[in-house]
Amino acid sequence: MNPILKFAFGLAALVPTTLSLHAQDFISARHETFYVGGHYVTTPGGQVMRGQMFVEALIPEHPTHPYPLVMIHGLAQSGTNWMSTPDGRQGWAEWFVSHGWTVYMVDQPARGRSAWQPGLDGSVKPLPADAVEKLFTAPEDGGAWPQASRHNQWPGKGHAGDKVFDQFYSSLLPSLPSTEGAKLVQPAGAALLDRIGPAILLTHSQAGPYGWLIADSRPALVKGIVAMEPVGPPYKDAVYQTGSDRAWGLTTTPLTYDPSVTDASPLQFEQQTAPDAADLAPCWLQKGTPRRLTGLASIPVLVATGEASYHAVYDHCTARYLSQAGVNTDFVRLADHGMHGNGHQMMIELNNLDIAAFLNEWMVAHIH
Repeated sequence: MNPILKFAFGLAALVPTTLSLHAQDFISARHETFYVGGHYVTTPGGQVMRGQMFVEALIPEHPTHPYPLVMIHGLAQSGTNWMSTPDGRQGWAEWFVSHGWTVYMVDQPARGRSAWQPGLDGSVKPLPADAVEKLFTAPEDGGAWPQASRHNQWPGKGHAGDKVFDQFYSSLLPSLPSTEGAKLVQPAGAALLDRIGPAILLTHSQAGPYGWLIADSRPALVKGIVAMEPVGPPYKDAVYQTGSDRAWGLTTTPLTYDPSVTDASPLQFEQQTAPDAADLAPCWLQKGTPRRLTGLASIPVLVATGEASYHAVYDHCTARYLSQAGVNTDFVRLADHGMHGNGHQMMIELNNLDIAAFLNEWMVAHIH
């Protein structure tokens, strides 16, 4: 097969009745797939491989940026999340490739095209449709946070039975809990960087902490992190009061601090006495003299948040924690730059390409 493929992204995720192809839909790029990471484990039935991660690469004929983008999806999703929108519009992967970026998309280990090994990888759970409606597609109809009523960018009615919602929900996959996922994604992500060299990490939601962990493992190979609504806030869940405390500030698994964190000298946290505004959560920060996140200290970071997402309540806390720990961090509310009404799935909402263009500008300006 000719190594230069003409492809139209999103064919697998489109609503068939809306599909139409035009010359401008096709991008000239080389398409590669491979696996990274993983190791053999002996089971009663014989040796199997665990922890490997599927990677799909799109390499433009004439790249114009020095570093590729590594796109890491969030909870219940896979690499297809970047490929197109559920109503058949252009996705971020195609847009970035058309603007000269080499793109690597992964399926997190134990999800999608990355094998889940029964009895080894833990239990996976599906994300119920009503939770998807409330958190992602129709928060304006029942979201419990103050900003939810501003949501207007979902390309459909946002409820089960609507063809766009059903197409999106069809793509969702049972997932490992975030802590278990971190144990697999961190070494696999490091293996990917060892193979491809320096790169920019573009993470979403559940993958946010994985970005911090991968950078902590390979600080010289991570040239920037764009964290779209990363899991947070630091230390404790400010909205739903569920899940494990993030004992390492940003993560539930170890990060490298200076001075070092030990059993005798653990991280300590304190909460704001009052939030910055009535519709925001009070932030948890390090108590006393803050320790530095040495693995992230030289990496420019963008934390970006949609106007109507549940993350709008607390993502500023994640950015503030990073800055306090010595990380060069920009925090952006998309609405402050003219992109209004976005929920948590901004990469597939109606103004997704406006957001992609904004991220492109930020990366060109801040990552050298």
